[in-house]
This record gives sequence, structure tokens and C-alpha cells, in this order.
Amino acid sequence: MSSRERILGRVRRALADVPRDDTPYEQAVVRDYLREHGERSAAETVALLAENLADYRAIVHRCTAGDLAAALAAILAARGAGRVLVPPGLEPSWLAAAGVQQVPDRGEDTPAELDRIDSVVTGCALAVAETGTIVLDGGPDQGRRRITLVPDHHICVVRVPDQVVSSVPRALELLDPARPLTWISGPSATSDIELDRVEGVHGPRTLEVVLVEDQARAEAGS
Repeated sequence: MSSRERILGRVRRALADVPRDDTPYEQAVVRDYLREHGERSAAETVALLAENLADYRAIVHRCTAGDLAAALAAILAARGAGRVLVPPGLEPSWLAAAGVQQVPDRGEDTPAELDRIDSVVTGCALAVAETGTIVLDGGPDQGRRRITLVPDHHICVVRVPDQVVSSVPRALELLDPARPLTWISGPSATSDIELDRVEGVHGPRTLEVVLVEDQARAEAGS
């Protein structure tokens, strides 16, 4: 008997005395909580995201889609990054001006090999304004979870306002729970009993988020 069969057997035995006409879970649990706090325009929601990202010690950049390649090149140059890990579905034009060695994500790479990478550049699934959280779901422009956990420097590109939602409940409505979701609120950090903060323990020491706005929208808003 496998572990899965053993666990499911225990669940069946625990539910054996539950009446078949018992209220379904979806109806038994009241879900009348607020979906978001207050009303905000798209611009205000993006501004709140930038504020909360910075509050979590992420470094926030803003640019238009036309300036993204130059912005990423400048970030990598300032970091001194020479070897950059690239997910398989990352838009090639993003790093066209960077002049770095692009390292593909390979299944056989060990944690030690990933640790020698200078930076990783990814897209995202969503960003949550109220919590300053970036959500990855393993999509083609994000790659596997470990490539955003082992390297010390993560640059994440967020398309605004299309990929920005106001709250966690709004995000959950759009995300696929069957995908490998990673929720990132700032760089990895922990504190000991004396509240001495240490960064880079469970993931990247430095998180940089680039909020990219479509050129036409930027010109319309100016």
C-alpha cells in the first residue's frame, strides 16, 4: 500500500459517519469578507504596489516597454552581473542590450551551479498591490521555482497595470491552484530572537522589480 492510498483511506474512515446530505464545504463556510480594501484606480493600485514593494526592501524601477531592454541592461551592469539565468520562455528582446552571458535553465544544474549565477531575470504571473507580493506560477517566462530561490539576485518584470491586482482574494480568483505558486514579498529575510535581520537565507538577498508600462498608455497618461 502506498502512502497516498494510506492517507486517502484514513480520510475515508474519518468521513464515514458524515451524512451524505451534509452541507457542502463550499456552502458551509461563509465567504462574505472584503475582496479588497477601498476603491482605487489602476494608477493608484500600481502606485500602492510600488510603495509596498519598497517597504519590503525590494528595489523598484519603472519604465515603458520600449525602454525595458535598456533598463535591464543598466540594472545588470550596476550589479556587475556577467552570467544571467534565463527561463526558456523569456522574451529575447529583454536582454538584447545587456551584453551578458545568458545561461539557460537546465534540469541537471546542481544548487552549487545555480549559486554561481550572478542574476536571474523572470516575468511573473501576478503582483498584489495591498501586500507588495509578486506571484510566480512556473510559466515559460518564469521557469522552475528553484531558479528564483538559489541565485542571490532576482530581477522580476511586471507588466502594469495588466498583471497587477489589488488584493490577495482578487489574485486567488485568477491563479491556478494546480500550478507551483511562489509568493514573494521582498528579498528573503529572517530574524533571530533578538530581531537581528538576516537577508538571503531562504532565497535571493536582492529583489529588483521592474514595473513596465505600455508606451501608448504612458503617453496617454502624461
